[in-house]
Amino acid sequence: MGNLPFEELKRDILVRNLSKTDAKFGMAPEKRTTEELLTYGVINVDKPSGPTSHQVSAYLQKILKINKAGHSGTLDPKVTGVLPTAIGRATKVVQALLHAGKEYVGIMHLHQAVDPKLIEETAKKFLGKIKQLPPIKSAVKRQWRFRTIYYFEILEISEDNKDVLFKLGCEAGTYVRKYCHDFGQMLKDVDGKPVGAHMSELRRSKAGPFGEDTLVSLNDLADAFHYYKEGNDKFLRKIIQPVENAVAHLPKVWVLDTTVNTLCHGAQLKVPGISKLETKIEPEDLIAIMTLKNELVAFGIAKMRSKEMLNKERGIAVKTDKVFMMPGIYPKIEMV
Repeated sequence: MGNLPFEELKRDILVRNLSKTDAKFGMAPEKRTTEELLTYGVINVDKPSGPTSHQVSAYLQKILKINKAGHSGTLDPKVTGVLPTAIGRATKVVQALLHAGKEYVGIMHLHQAVDPKLIEETAKKFLGKIKQLPPIKSAVKRQWRFRTIYYFEILEISEDNKDVLFKLGCEAGTYVRKYCHDFGQMLKDVDGKPVGAHMSELRRSKAGPFGEDTLVSLNDLADAFHYYKEGNDKFLRKIIQPVENAVAHLPKVWVLDTTVNTLCHGAQLKVPGISKLETKIEPEDLIAIMTLKNELVAFGIAKMRSKEMLNKERGIAVKTDKVFMMPGIYPKIEMV
């Protein structure tokens, strides 16, 4: 069973400054009210076939009667599956998901019957770094680029040896439709001519830390919101996830209570403000800066390795990029 890179990478926690958090400030994500979640949360929408990703986001806004929502990476209209959508103040979090690994389950239709052994041998050639030219109809500039295929599993081949059910784990920005086309060009018939192939069905099963286990349909969301308006928020609370779930795949640094407020004003994170951190952080990694109550404070770009953050006495550990927490929630004490 294949895993995306962040699922394979196991990190430990290093303690720099053993500190406790004051219960008077902030709040653990799971304790937020339903009203707070409606202005600062993430919904893992099961995108249906037909509408565009933008239309799904618009439907969600209409259902919840909100003005702002953003999805994490466009799916073609006919493609279904995992479409994490952030709402309200949480919309900036989708940037952490845009570049996260993705997983798809699909059917590749071969234009001629092919020996299953040849299909399996060809699949091995489409692992690791591959070169792709985006389709003519795409949202990016049409030029050759490299993308990484983490795993390609053949789940089933039809009796006529023409339809291949597969699972694909890949780097963000990989065009699966083009992948299937190129696969078909690599397969050769007895005359040495390309067999040809196209993608007939596709479903996204993972987008970063979001999988099919938390999916919700737009109909279920509408029902849950109806019950919420009637006074029962039980179903809606199961659907709207804390924004912190969207950074589960990122390396993390936890900061002291006294450091939080200056970060909320856009200050850089210096090493004296760190309480604990994860191992295997490298410079230029995208980092989630957290409170000791596991609230997301900001995104940032690492400027040191984990050991340097742990052992150095001064210097900028993380350059703040996107700030999520509002100022004033934690004490207004200047960061060291």
